[in-house]
Amino acid sequence: MQILSIQSAVAYGHAGNSAAVFPMQRIGVEVLPVYTVNFSNHTGYGAWRGPVMDPSDVAAVIEGVSERGAFASLDAVLSGYQGSEGIADVIIDAVARVKQANPGALYACDPVMGNAKSGCFVAPAIPDLLRDKVVPVADIITPNQFELGFLTGTTPDTIESTLASADAAREMGPSTVLVTSVERPDREDGTIEMMAVDDAGAWVVQTPHLPMKANGSGDVTAALFTSHYARTRDAADALARTASSVFGLLEQTHAAGTKELQLVEAQEHYANPRMEFAPRRVR
Repeated sequence: MQILSIQSAVAYGHAGNSAAVFPMQRIGVEVLPVYTVNFSNHTGYGAWRGPVMDPSDVAAVIEGVSERGAFASLDAVLSGYQGSEGIADVIIDAVARVKQANPGALYACDPVMGNAKSGCFVAPAIPDLLRDKVVPVADIITPNQFELGFLTGTTPDTIESTLASADAAREMGPSTVLVTSVERPDREDGTIEMMAVDDAGAWVVQTPHLPMKANGSGDVTAALFTSHYARTRDAADALARTASSVFGLLEQTHAAGTKELQLVEAQEHYANPRMEFAPRRVR
């Protein structure tokens, strides 16, 4: 399996491709990483150095990949943090060209824009571009609950309303929606959920909610779900494997007391997930 991953990169710590590439490689995916920014560290530190990549430079890298004849063998394109508004057109063009070379390839968009606690943390034009131009051409999207609400103009806060919001997102174009960081008032204390919806049904998986902030965990989640789903087209199985792997990563990071994900140390959780969280069908 081969995936073209168009995301940010950081030298210190793990976010964007610097979080997503290794877990995919560990489960047997050949990853072709393309960077939208090249930062010293993720922006959660409040200060960073390094360039936002010019869209023409991103396009040039992708063109070079095309010239090697790689598009026909790609199983998926994955995009995440876009950096600047011009990247959207580059991604959309790349997806169209990959699908022309391999009509069976999937496009998974992680619509990175913010979260409920921090609000939006991307350039002001990015959320509208994601909603209006990028999401409609995606096969899979992996928003958190906050991002799903923005994309659909809804307020997902229960299982029913989150499912309705996911359906609204699917009407925009994507056939498969993974909703992360689902928090509802009536859930068990100390838990958090993810929901996966596709043509075959809808499932929710619940895991313990660890008291920590984990920058980059959403990038790992999107990468693993995309990889598993591209391989099996089974949303429930992809959800179960992803939830188990990501919880194992977060649990190990929390136990280590580190600010950055223990991405390498937790690699066995990607390769051999414990599968301790069973998805519950909700439709």
